[in-house]
Amino acid sequence: MKYYIIAGEASGDLHGSNLIKQLKLKDANAEFTCWGGDAMQAAGASLVKHYRELAFMGFAEVLMNIRTIMNNLFFCKQDILDNKPDVLILIDYPGFNLRIAQWAKKQGIPVVYYISPQVWAWKESRIHKIKQCVDLMLVILPFEKPFYDKWNYDVTFVGHPLLDAVDHIPASNLHFEKPVIALLPGSRKQEIKAMLPVMLEVIPQFPEYEFVIAQAPSQPDELYQEIMGEMKVAMVKNNTYALLQKATAAIVTSGTATLETALFNVPQVVCYKANAISYTIAKQLVKIKYISLVNLILDRACVTELIQNEMNAKRLGEELKSILTTRRDVILKDYVELIAALGSSGASARAAEAIVAKYAI
Repeated sequence: MKYYIIAGEASGDLHGSNLIKQLKLKDANAEFTCWGGDAMQAAGASLVKHYRELAFMGFAEVLMNIRTIMNNLFFCKQDILDNKPDVLILIDYPGFNLRIAQWAKKQGIPVVYYISPQVWAWKESRIHKIKQCVDLMLVILPFEKPFYDKWNYDVTFVGHPLLDAVDHIPASNLHFEKPVIALLPGSRKQEIKAMLPVMLEVIPQFPEYEFVIAQAPSQPDELYQEIMGEMKVAMVKNNTYALLQKATAAIVTSGTATLETALFNVPQVVCYKANAISYTIAKQLVKIKYISLVNLILDRACVTELIQNEMNAKRLGEELKSILTTRRDVILKDYVELIAALGSSGASARAAEAIVAKYAI
């Protein structure tokens, strides 16, 4: 079968690459065209657009880039028509992908959504749109199936693909002179510029530790050097998992990285700072108590979240000291419960099996 896959972020690229590998095992004639990144391309997909051209964070940023987004939508629709896929697979990235899903349904193209839009957080009205245009919804968080059940929409829980991503990875080949604190400022240029300067301010408070930045594979060295200025801070590019294996603690921008950090049993402080306009709008719309996946899945405050003005060097230093000492064991105990809630490994294989079972010719 011919598969057309759309992922708009680094995490989607990772999960898409693992899905492609599993689909190849179950469909000997599989062909892949994708919007994604280096991982999906390495897995065997023909890359149409890289996610670094697509990732806009926040309401204000989307408005400022609306012309680019509309051009991408137009180009994507035409490219799908030219490729004539048997199945369209959408990975998260809801602002873009739900528009494509609606259009594809009208064209008679089967639509699979892998990694649900976070309709449980905001815009529940999107569920009506999803029910109309998504033929197969594959969810990865344990609370998502009961949520959709309330809306009489049958979805398939496959487990979280991060369990596959971190399973059987080789031992870290990184070496450091001091205990390591990992800095994960995100993958988008906007969030790196917002988060990293504050993270760097904390370094002088902890001279006994070495701080190491996890550099996003899609971002150039120059972006980080510009932010660091005269500071000398080690960076690890495209090797975040090896860094987390060595880390004693971490400061993490909210997103998939919070769950990745937990899977490596690294206590963390979660941070988020957005454009003031975007944040004001989000506060009115978002219904969830927490922003990190760790806390959302556990439904309690396992890790501290420093949001907007709370994300400053003083508070960050206080919380980092706490997770290095008094709160460390409590967090690690909560991680055991978190990992159990995610289900077993094999999410990518189960997702591929569900797709092939429904659409194999």
